[in-house]
Amino acid sequence: MPRAAMHSPGTDAARSSTRTIDGFALVPILACVYATIVFPLIIASCSPTDAVCLLEARPESKIFWPALALISMIWAVQYYSRLSFPPLIVCLLAYLAFAGTSVLWAFKPETSFIRFAQQAMIVISIVVPAMLAARNADLIRGLFLCFALAAVLNLIFVFGRPPIDVKFATWGYPGYFSGKNYLGEFAVVALLLSIYEAFHPGRRRAFGIVIAIISVALLVLSNSKTSMGLTLLAPALAGIALLIRRYTRLSPAIILLSIPVGWFILSSVTGVTVYRLSNILYGDPTFTGRSVIWEFVKSEIAHRPLLGWGYQSFWLVGPDAPSIVNAPGWVKDMPNAHNGYLDTMVEMGYAGYALLLAFVIATLHAVGRLADRAPVRAWLVLSLMVHVIITNGLESLWMRGFEMLWVLFLILAAETARYWKLSAPVRSSQRSRGATSRVPPPAGGRPVGAGIRLHPAHAAQLTRAAFAAAPPDAEPKSRT
Repeated sequence: MPRAAMHSPGTDAARSSTRTIDGFALVPILACVYATIVFPLIIASCSPTDAVCLLEARPESKIFWPALALISMIWAVQYYSRLSFPPLIVCLLAYLAFAGTSVLWAFKPETSFIRFAQQAMIVISIVVPAMLAARNADLIRGLFLCFALAAVLNLIFVFGRPPIDVKFATWGYPGYFSGKNYLGEFAVVALLLSIYEAFHPGRRRAFGIVIAIISVALLVLSNSKTSMGLTLLAPALAGIALLIRRYTRLSPAIILLSIPVGWFILSSVTGVTVYRLSNILYGDPTFTGRSVIWEFVKSEIAHRPLLGWGYQSFWLVGPDAPSIVNAPGWVKDMPNAHNGYLDTMVEMGYAGYALLLAFVIATLHAVGRLADRAPVRAWLVLSLMVHVIITNGLESLWMRGFEMLWVLFLILAAETARYWKLSAPVRSSQRSRGATSRVPPPAGGRPVGAGIRLHPAHAAQLTRAAFAAAPPDAEPKSRT
């Protein structure tokens, strides 16, 4: 097990340019590897239309996640004094706790509890080790390596696996995933991570450029129009939000939240709905049949609006499930609503939906502190978050097992939380008492300035300077 690292500011400053992936940070990266590479390869032999093969429980998952969760809980007990959770993690845990509480009124309590237990293990396996990781631990570098390996493997599978060309589905290569949209969603993430990697000098830049080229090829081969659009839209929105924040000091959450609010007002005034917009962009007003599913789900939300049907206790819970008994036609065969927000409402009601929004908004807000320390890194993190947030409008990803983009969002949230802790302002009680600053003693000598009491404002400046001496981000600088 990794030992708790205790570094002085001077030591961190010396190591600020050599970021690492320590034992703690390795666990969230392993979670990413399992969700992005291992499990998709396990089910790669399943037909895209074989729901039984794709959705059945796998023994590998029953071993992997409990093992990671056990390790994380042991660390939590061993290093409990180092654990502290910023507001966004508190919101995540509240969201998770409500999901567990919903087992009490779930349509199928046994199934709901099993799925909640797995989700709790996933969250613990990512959040706890990430919060314990050393200040110079590089989760983003670990994510890039994970997606880089997956990109190479997918390129190999593209040459050896035929494209999907079935009724009611557009043509496209799936790679080793179960669908072409999965490959498109993956390619967007891989491309954004590789662009950030290209900001670094030397071999990292060259490797980043190679993976970027492969990612673009996979994106085109997937023929996922939504992902192609998000490749441009997500980083553009993130850049605009951070630029506005820079000059107005508004929270990124407020800036981005104004977009759906503005759209709602515009739609109410002009009558232009998302279905009409889809018809203009794609020539299909139903979002590939999703509108039929969404109307059914909305009618089921009306039956249990406040608390819902229970966490993951609506879809795939037996022949007597409301998704089968009440659904029309082919909707009975759906594994989810193809909309993460509607699925949250139908399973956990408006109460659970409010907790989800609180978690997402708190996470977006926390990116502001990351932007103060590492603007380029903040742009990458916010771009990936926007990608996941928008994709949830067409796919169900929020707290759905170990979906690739859900695991990605958890790691990004944990990474943002680490910067929130490092950027926390000096407590008012410390400012009121003043602070004593001691300069490290010379070899064999008495501490210089020992016992000198500084003015509170000077003490706060020294505190911020100590953090600045060892930034966990170490923004990449190009060599000329």
